[in-house]
Amino acid sequence: MSPIQTRTRREALAAIIATGFAPALLPSRLFGATAPSKQITLGCIGVGSHGFGVNLKSFLNEPAARVAAVCDVFADRRERARQAVNAAYKDDACKAVADFREIIADKSIDAVVISTPDHWHVPISLLALEAGKDVFCEKPTLTIAEGRELAKAVEARKAVFQTGLEDRSLTRYHLLAELVRNGVIGTLRRIKVGLPPGVVFKKENPSTPPAGMDYNLWLGPAPWRPYDPVRVSSEGWRMIRDYSGGKLTDWGAHLIDTAQVANGSEKTGPVDVEGHGETPKDALTDVPTRFNLRYRYANGVDMEVNGNGVLLRFEGDKGWIGNRGWEGPFEASDMALLHTRIDPAASKFWPRPPREHRNFLDCVISRRPTTYPAEDLQRLCTTLHLGSIAMSLGRKLRWNPETEGFINDPEADALRSRASRNWEKVPPQ
Repeated sequence: MSPIQTRTRREALAAIIATGFAPALLPSRLFGATAPSKQITLGCIGVGSHGFGVNLKSFLNEPAARVAAVCDVFADRRERARQAVNAAYKDDACKAVADFREIIADKSIDAVVISTPDHWHVPISLLALEAGKDVFCEKPTLTIAEGRELAKAVEARKAVFQTGLEDRSLTRYHLLAELVRNGVIGTLRRIKVGLPPGVVFKKENPSTPPAGMDYNLWLGPAPWRPYDPVRVSSEGWRMIRDYSGGKLTDWGAHLIDTAQVANGSEKTGPVDVEGHGETPKDALTDVPTRFNLRYRYANGVDMEVNGNGVLLRFEGDKGWIGNRGWEGPFEASDMALLHTRIDPAASKFWPRPPREHRNFLDCVISRRPTTYPAEDLQRLCTTLHLGSIAMSLGRKLRWNPETEGFINDPEADALRSRASRNWEKVPPQ
């Protein structure tokens, strides 16, 4: 195993420049109220299942965007994406590369779309921001500390950042949040969130990475581990702590966001958390697959989160509303609650925005905040990471959302961050 070394993003950007690439600056044509003289050019980094099937295809359907380049460490994935882009535009102009640094250094590219495994989300975003690009990035972050660094970088550069989440634009979840925030169920008392149980993957014997894959670049800042195909699969890496946080950070990013929005706490977070989880023994999966967590917010609202199946329920002193299953049918103590009409002029909630892809492009042009800005991503992911840390330590934790630190708990504070591997130095195999 190679040693883990911390490397600043400034050092990484200097390395990009040293290779002959030059950092891009945001074109002036994207500023102001007038329409841009041409489309917003995008570089798509990571074109696996979601990156290809959702993000790339969605941007290909947006007239305001032009996908100029695609990137993936798997040769077959980037070639599939390149062909799809060229077919959509009926030309052969799309560039396909293995190394994301080529996308970041390309002056013709205005913004990047990051659809990699979780451990690459923030490092690539930071380099793209430093190179002057706007960023559309999938959720979640890997740690509390890196999420705060990302939010600070976005604010310092006045960049446009969009989290790749759709929930605030989906009718069912928007309606639930709207009704709760407007007092239809009275004073909110408790939120119940159900997530899918995790998948247990067995350990496999190490094997050789397939031809056409840059495995070292796939690992990137994560610790060096021997290759096996499950590790790099779309379901496999999500259940490994080096790269993700299991169903809590994956599905939790969706449903817990709606929970916090309905509670009006999307810009802050809980004040304490406790719970336990079941982590399989001697398995490739090393995150809890079953869990029960309880969060408490400063306004007195309790949120229960478990891994027993998809559910969202809001309980107030005048009734409850919710739904079961992803975008599943509504449930309520009285179905009439769900038909309450909210006067838009008096509503305490924002109108339902367009999907995240369209919204991102609109905001690149207008320079207005997106549906899911970096600050909201940080607050959401912090809540998820708090649950993971509480399960890891096996005790109740108190949290200060203002300082983003645990109260009188240096052991827990140490888990807000982790070291990064110097991935440019290929380890012995």
